[in-house]
Amino acid sequence: MANHLLLPRVNPMKWLSVFRLLLPVAASSVLIACGPADNAAQTSASNEAAVPSPVTVASPESTGDVQDESVRLNAWFEEKYEEELAFSPIQQTFLGVTDNNDQIDDFSLEAQLEQLNWKRDSVTEMRVNFNYEQLNADAKISYDLWEYQLAASEAANQFRINGYVFEQMSAVHSFFPQLLIAFHTVEDADDMQAYVSRIEATEVALDQLITLSQEAAAAGVRPPRFAFDSVIDSASQIITGAPFTEGEDSAIWADTQQKIATLREAETINQAQADELANAARTALVDHWQPAYERLIAWQQEDIVNASEISQGVGALPDGEAYYNERLANQTTTDLTADEIHQIGLDEVARLKAEMEVIRNSVGFDGDLKAFFAMLRDSKDDQRHYYPDTDEGRQAYIDDATAAIENIKAKLGAYFGILPKADLEVRRVEAFREQPGAAQHYFPGTPDGSRPGIYYAHLSDMTAMPKGELEVIAYHEGLPGHHMQIAIQQELESVPTFRTQAGFTAYSEGWGLYSELLAREMEGTYTDPYSDFGRLGSEIWRAIRLVLDTGLHAKNWTEEQAVQYFLDNSAITEAQARSEVQRYMVMPGQATSYKIGMLKIQELRGKAEQALGDKFDIRGFHDAVLGGGAVPLSVLETMVDQWVAQVQRG
Repeated sequence: MANHLLLPRVNPMKWLSVFRLLLPVAASSVLIACGPADNAAQTSASNEAAVPSPVTVASPESTGDVQDESVRLNAWFEEKYEEELAFSPIQQTFLGVTDNNDQIDDFSLEAQLEQLNWKRDSVTEMRVNFNYEQLNADAKISYDLWEYQLAASEAANQFRINGYVFEQMSAVHSFFPQLLIAFHTVEDADDMQAYVSRIEATEVALDQLITLSQEAAAAGVRPPRFAFDSVIDSASQIITGAPFTEGEDSAIWADTQQKIATLREAETINQAQADELANAARTALVDHWQPAYERLIAWQQEDIVNASEISQGVGALPDGEAYYNERLANQTTTDLTADEIHQIGLDEVARLKAEMEVIRNSVGFDGDLKAFFAMLRDSKDDQRHYYPDTDEGRQAYIDDATAAIENIKAKLGAYFGILPKADLEVRRVEAFREQPGAAQHYFPGTPDGSRPGIYYAHLSDMTAMPKGELEVIAYHEGLPGHHMQIAIQQELESVPTFRTQAGFTAYSEGWGLYSELLAREMEGTYTDPYSDFGRLGSEIWRAIRLVLDTGLHAKNWTEEQAVQYFLDNSAITEAQARSEVQRYMVMPGQATSYKIGMLKIQELRGKAEQALGDKFDIRGFHDAVLGGGAVPLSVLETMVDQWVAQVQRG
C-alpha cells in the first residue's frame, strides 16, 4: 500500500521533526486562527505551553502600506530561515547545500534546547517588529505559521522524554549510511574528505542518541520488544562485511570505493589521492563507525530484557495518555479526540467495505468479502495477482510503476495549473534497510532539480506486493501524490523559503490519499477491477489506521487484536498487517493523519463545487491547495475559502 515512511518521511524537509526528538518544527497541537492573538490562545488540552501575546507596533516602517510591511516581513523570514538552517548540516545536504557537508547534526539535549530558545527569541522579535494588521493575507499566514512552529516545539518539549529514540520505522541508526550513500554528493577530493569526516562524526551522533535512549529508559520509556530486535538486526547488518568482517563489502564500504573510483575515472584525483582517501575512509569506518554501532547493539541487547513481553501502546507509559493526546493533535492539526477519530475510522471502514462488495460481485467471485480478501492474499503463485519473487519480478514491478506514473504525467495539465519541474524515479530500497512488507515511501529531490524525487519500494518479498496495489501506490508516492505536492512546494517563489520547506503530515499525507482517488478521474487508470479494488484497499487501510492507532494507544488493544482486525477488514497479507501495526505502536498518532487530511480536502472541494457551481475549476482548486505549501488543515480551509471568494468576485 502507499505509505509514508518515515525516514525523513515523505519529506526530508521535516528532518528535525523526525529525528530531533524535541523539535517537531512542522506540526503542533495548537490550532491556528486568523490572527495571532487567537492563535496564541487556542491550545489543545494536552498543551498549556505559554506563548506570549503578539505586540502591535507603531513605527514608520510598520505604519506604511500593507505591501511594504509584508515585503519587510518576508525579508526577515529569509534571514531567519538561513539562521535556522544552520542548525542542521543534514538538512542542508537534503537541499543541495554543501557548505557544511563534513558535519552531522548535534543530537544532544543541549543542542535541542538551544534551538528551541532560538525559536522563542525569533517569535518575540517578530512580534515586536512587525504589525500583524499591516500585513497582506499571505504574509499573515506566514506569520501564523512561524508562531505555529514554536507552539509545536513547546508542546513537544513537555513530552521530550516520551518519544522512542531507536525503533524500526524512523530508524535513525540506518539513516546515517543512507545519508552518505544516497544524499552526500562527491564531485571532488574535498567532498570525499567531507564524506570521511561524516563517517567519523556518526560516532558522536550515535553516542548522543544512545544517551537520550538511556535517559528515556531510566524514566520507564521503552519501545516494544520487536523494535529492539529490529534495531539490533539492522545495526548488525550495517557493520557486516568488509572492512568490518570477512565476506563481501558492506554497503558503506562499497559506496566509499565506488565514489573514489568515479573521481579517479574522471581524473579529478590521481591514484595517490585515491589511495589516501580510501585508507582514511577505512580507518574512519573501523575506528569510529564500527565501535559506535557496536555500542548501540550492546545497549539494545542490555535493555531489551527490560522491555515488556507483550507489546503495549504509549498509553501504558509514564504520562502516556497526555502524550498520545498531544501526538494526535500534532499529527492531525485538529482538536479531534481519540474517541472521535476511532468512530470516524469505524464509519469509514463500513462505507468502504460496501464499495468493495460491488467490485467483488462484478468479477463474479463466489464467496463473501472475507473469502475474497483471502483469495487475493493467498494467491501467491497466481501471476494475475503477484509478481514472481525473482529479480525479474522486481524489475517488472519497477517498470510497471514507472509506466503508471508516466501515464499520469501526460494528464496533469487538465487538473493542475501549477506543475512540478523536478523529475521522479522509482527505485528499490537499499538492501541494508529493506524490510519485507514494509511501507513504500518517497524522498524529495533538491529544490534546484539536481537530484530527482525518489519513490522507494521494498521488494525483498514480492509475495507482500500484490499487483492490484501497484497503481495506487505509484499515484500516492509519485504523481499526482507526494512528488507532485512536495516538488511544487519546494519550487514555490511566491512565499518565504521556510514555507517551501515546512511540513504538516495531515496536509501532505491527506494530499497523498486524496491523490489516489483523484487519479481515478483520469483516463487510463484503474482499468482492471482488481486495481480499483486495490485503490479501495488502500483507502480502507487508512480508515483502519484510525481504528487501530486509537485502539492501541487509547483503548488498550493488543498487537494481535490489531493484526486480526486488519486481516478481517482488508486483503493485505499478514506480513503487511504486522509491519503496519508495529509501525503504529512506535509512531503514535502519525497514522491518523492520512484519512483525516483526505477527508478535509474532500470536504473543501465539495464546498467549493457547491459555492461556485459552473465557475468551479478543478485546476484552480488544486492550485489553491498546493500553491501555498504545506499548512495545518485550518489554514488550508482559509486558503481555499479565499480562492472561492476571489472566483466569486470575478
